Order: sequence, then C-alpha cells, then structure tokens
Amino acid sequence: MIDLTRSTEPVPAVHRAERDPGTVWQKLPDPAIDAPPDDDLSPAPDARWPLEAERSGLGGSVSPRVVRLPDGTYRMYYTQMLPRPGHPAGANDYGTATTRILSARSTDGLIWNPEPGVRLSPAAGGAGDFRVVSSEVGPAADGSGRLRMYYECCRGPTNVQNSIRSAVSGDGLTWEPEPGDRLRVTGANITAPRIVFLDDGRLRMYVTQRGVGIVSAISVDGMTFQMEPGPRLPGDESTFAPDLLLLPDGRYRMYLVANADARSPLHGGRQHLITATSADGLSWDRETEPVISPGHVWDRAKTSEPCVLRLSASWNMAPDYGMVYEACDGTTADARGVWRIAAAFAVED
Repeated sequence: MIDLTRSTEPVPAVHRAERDPGTVWQKLPDPAIDAPPDDDLSPAPDARWPLEAERSGLGGSVSPRVVRLPDGTYRMYYTQMLPRPGHPAGANDYGTATTRILSARSTDGLIWNPEPGVRLSPAAGGAGDFRVVSSEVGPAADGSGRLRMYYECCRGPTNVQNSIRSAVSGDGLTWEPEPGDRLRVTGANITAPRIVFLDDGRLRMYVTQRGVGIVSAISVDGMTFQMEPGPRLPGDESTFAPDLLLLPDGRYRMYLVANADARSPLHGGRQHLITATSADGLSWDRETEPVISPGHVWDRAKTSEPCVLRLSASWNMAPDYGMVYEACDGTTADARGVWRIAAAFAVED
C-alpha cells in the first residue's frame, strides 16, 4: 500500500494503515478493469468495453498497483496483455503475449476510469516486444519529490533471464526509464517487486524468486539492491506477489498468493489470496485460511497479485479498506482463461 496523503516522502508512513484490514473480505460484483475483447486487440489505452463482449483470453488486464495521491484521489497502474506481433494466441500463452503498463484514475477507490496514453511500453522499458509487468510506484528514495516505478523487465520467454528495472516521473504519467537493472539474480527469474521504506532510511524490496518463494533485497538509495539471506516466505512458484501494510501496532501485514494445495501444479491448482504477519519484515507467520478464494464469475480459477488501499472517506458506506487483485475465470484450456482486475473490500470482524 502506497498512500501519499500520509506523506510524499520516502518514509514508512506511506505504508501505514489506520487499522488492521484483517482476514475477512467481500468481493465486489463487477471487474475494476476489464480485459480487451477479441475484436479490439489494438486498443486505445483508455478504451472501455461492454461486459458481455466476447473474450477468449487473447488479451487481459493484470498486476494492479494503486497509489493514493496527495489530493486523496487514486491512480492504478496495471499491465495490459495483448498478442505479440505474429503470435495470435496472445495472452493465452505467456510466451506469445506482449504487455504494456497503463493507468486508471478513481475518486473513491472503487470506480476506475482508464487514462489516455501508455505509461511504459515494452520497447521503452527495455523488453523489446515482450513484457514489462508488475509496476510498483512510490516516492523516489533520493527525496527529489519524483516518483519511481519498479517493474519486471522480461526480454523473452520464461527461460530467458529477467530483471527488475526502474523509471522515474515528475507527474506519474510520463516516465523516463533509468539505465541498468535494479535487481538481477543470476540464473533465476524474479517477479512482482514490492517496496517498503524503513525507519533507518533504507528501502526493502520484496520479489518472488521462482522455486524459492518470496525473497528480499535492501538498498540505501533505491537504485542498488543487495539480496538478504534466506527467503521471507518459502514456497513453490505459486507463492508470490506480496502487498505489505504497516499496522498501528508496528507489525506488518502481508497479503500474497498461494495454492491451497502445495502439491497442485500452478496451472491446475487454485490460487488463493492468503495473509501473514511480521514484527520485523523478515520473519513471517503465515495464516492457514485464505482471505479470498476463487469462486466468483471473474475468478473461478485463480486470484492473484493483491493490492490494498485505504478507501476515500467520502464513500459513505462502512468499509474503509479495499483491495484490487488480478482474477482468472478459467474459461480456456489449462484453466488459464480471461484475466481481469477484480475488487473487494474489508469487512470488520
């Protein structure tokens, strides 16, 4: 969670929640951001489509990351998947998709309107015609007042080495990629970067390392990261994509993805959103019961990549925390289906 109404500086306050959103969440009925339909696979970034439009997984919308802006409104950065040139199967297969990072705005954290323009294309982000994914946006650690985006740069199929790279922006709309990698693990692929600012001025980045689980790296400047010993949460490739909040009592709460049955293969198992807590951000106690499970029309197969946000005080109903997450309906082969961005809100116990 990045909340710039708390501070626009790179400080722990941007992650702080007023209360623990907890473990009870209720899904909203409609997607927050829908997938491009089959008849619009070169869409304008701000295109919108009817819910009933035909979709077979050729395009999709994934990896939502929300920043609450200083004026109390919201911007969501998300990844739109489309067919890579010459590969009509598109998002139905990871190796045949290209992606770009787009954005949407909201006044209340519930209703989202896609914005014109591309925030980051794969070519600009260093990925050629492959993929830039999982953007995490927060204050730049140099105190310049700019925003920095960390994203996964994928220059080929999953067997090609990837890395975490970065870009900076003064307005959150126009992004300038920075040279080089922020984090690269030789011989391993890393995904879903998430950041936490620490009391001592350093920055911790959590990423998912395939076959290891959730790992972390530390930085003093937000540019050069050093891996920290040991996984934060061990697991197979289905344990990934944490979102972190700083609770009022000083602990952290993490929402993340995991298969309910660790023996299930990633594409056959049902991915759930679970939660864990920590006193120091290093050692985590994982709770056993999911907080959100597949089952709705949009997420019959998988729930993934959660992002929690503090809802606007102007919304006059009870919930004060919301969540956006990517959802797969499992309607195509191997339970892949159509990927959309779904939403939920926290229910007080």
